[in-house]
Amino acid sequence: MTTTILTRALVLLIGFSLVTTVFAGVLPEAGPVFVLTILVLSGLKSRVILSDYLGLRNAPSFRGGFTAFLIGFLGLVALLYALPMAM
Repeated sequence: MTTTILTRALVLLIGFSLVTTVFAGVLPEAGPVFVLTILVLSGLKSRVILSDYLGLRNAPSFRGGFTAFLIGFLGLVALLYALPMAM
């Protein structure tokens, strides 16, 4: 793994964390929009960690499997959040 890839991953993670912090400070009462944005940002951070720090960039089939699991998990969390509002 090259230093450039890890540096790019670190910068992306810091950027995503800053966006999460700013969004949480500006719109904490935004409700579903807030929750979905936080879930998307956490999914992006997870994808960067899986691809760059765990080295799944070199194993596309494993990365695809982990990405599918991650999307399913975050979708389930979003569904569980929205379920009480639908009742």
